[in-house]
Amino acid sequence: MELTDPKAIRALAHPLRLDLLELLTATGPATAAHCGRVLGHTQASCSFHLRQLAKYGFVEDAGPGKDRRERMWRLPDPRPVLRIRGAARELEHLVVERETAAILDWLDRRAGETAEWREQADVVSAIAVLSPGEAAELKARMRELIEPYLLRSESDTHTLHPGRRAVRYFMAATPLPLLESGGDEDEQGDD
Repeated sequence: MELTDPKAIRALAHPLRLDLLELLTATGPATAAHCGRVLGHTQASCSFHLRQLAKYGFVEDAGPGKDRRERMWRLPDPRPVLRIRGAARELEHLVVERETAAILDWLDRRAGETAEWREQADVVSAIAVLSPGEAAELKARMRELIEPYLLRSESDTHTLHPGRRAVRYFMAATPLPLLESGGDEDEQGDD
């Protein structure tokens, strides 16, 4: 799903709504009460934000819960993959802030994880020298690489058996400002 509708963008530009989408992606259908308990918000607040997400097709009614009194919510099948291109600056900032917070959270709790997960998690920072075409090729290859592992449907959530867990990936390609080369002085020559 490519995000271009300003109203849909505004519908996502709330931290709790992004938390709700993330939770439903990782766990499958849930009630507003369950979401509230997991996320530390009230059931009423989660219910309101789930209805707003449903209004724009980000979530859908999954029928009554086990006790038949509460509505279950789920992501549509197939699950939307949000690509935010040229989206509202507010939403872009919110996404980057959330991802940064998640990375810092991992660094804080890493010591409590198993050695296997500590070794497999990684934070990489690098500067590549690319043309716009090469940057496009690298972006496409990275998306192609992760594609087979994305949770696409409700049944995928059930493949999270022991030894498997949802893992967050965040890619940002941010061109540096144009830098002056250090050789300009030499190009002027000696007069």
